[in-house]
Amino acid sequence: MNWFYSLSAFEYTITALFVLAYLLFFWRIYRISKKLGTPRGHLWPKFLLRTGFLILAIIALLGPSFGSKTKEIKSVGKEIMMCVDLSQSMNAVDIPPTRLARVKNELNNIIDAFNSDRIGLIIFSSEAFVQCPLTYDQSVLRLYIETLHSGLVPKTGTDLGPPLRLALEKLETEESVVDPKAKVIILISDGEDFGEETPEMARKIKERGIKVYTLGVGTTRGGKIKTAAGFKRDQNGNEVISKLNKRSLLQLAKRTGGEYFEISDQKNDVERLINSIKALEGQLRDTRIIDVSANKYIYFLAAALLLLVLDMLTTFKTIKI
Repeated sequence: MNWFYSLSAFEYTITALFVLAYLLFFWRIYRISKKLGTPRGHLWPKFLLRTGFLILAIIALLGPSFGSKTKEIKSVGKEIMMCVDLSQSMNAVDIPPTRLARVKNELNNIIDAFNSDRIGLIIFSSEAFVQCPLTYDQSVLRLYIETLHSGLVPKTGTDLGPPLRLALEKLETEESVVDPKAKVIILISDGEDFGEETPEMARKIKERGIKVYTLGVGTTRGGKIKTAAGFKRDQNGNEVISKLNKRSLLQLAKRTGGEYFEISDQKNDVERLINSIKALEGQLRDTRIIDVSANKYIYFLAAALLLLVLDMLTTFKTIKI
């Protein structure tokens, strides 16, 4: 027989104190019965019932396991490439503290949700760069996410075409053996797309059987863009207001068979995004057959409860008048 848990010194001490206290109580009742001249034989059934209950309860807590059976364990995974917009508009403050700060926090939640999958990171504005290749190493991914800022990319607007092209290239590398249906692109942006390559890249991605899930960040009313000197201004000295443009993100998701989600000051669809990707069929990587033993605590617990009920229902007279 095996045990799922073990008792520490604390549990041993509590059990010993309880047993000692109960023995003293039983001895006191025994002495009182003896002095009163009442029969003492009926004390033993009670003592045995309560002792049996205590022993069975402790065994149940330890989680006894016996017997053996086999269980099939399947390792299923996906490949996820996250594309993050680092253009200046991502520093807008309509989502406090900024759009980018919120995105960095949610990226960590996405990593937590897919901790057994390969995840990569691409950053972009008008150009795209691989910040972290596809990896299982979550600590490396978190390090790269922590260092994200708009200064890492050119400050020349946003183009969704380059990150889509780069993501497709990295997902189709020779070392990748994952089925296209288990490959996902997550594109995170405020939707200000000034490129002309996006429709063509969406068509190619769909032909490969890969879906793009877009995550719009911002609000339709917009917000001022935070800079080191305050807030960004145009040539006339007016503060620039950046607004969420969900149209291009909706179209991109629709063209590839993906879905559009949003983060604003009123909603957060990241959990829905995670659930949608989890619903996709992953690639079977490995299957193993292992021997397992089941925790049979329920039988001992049921027996303990039965003794407890018998103890409650059984009464004896100690004094006759």
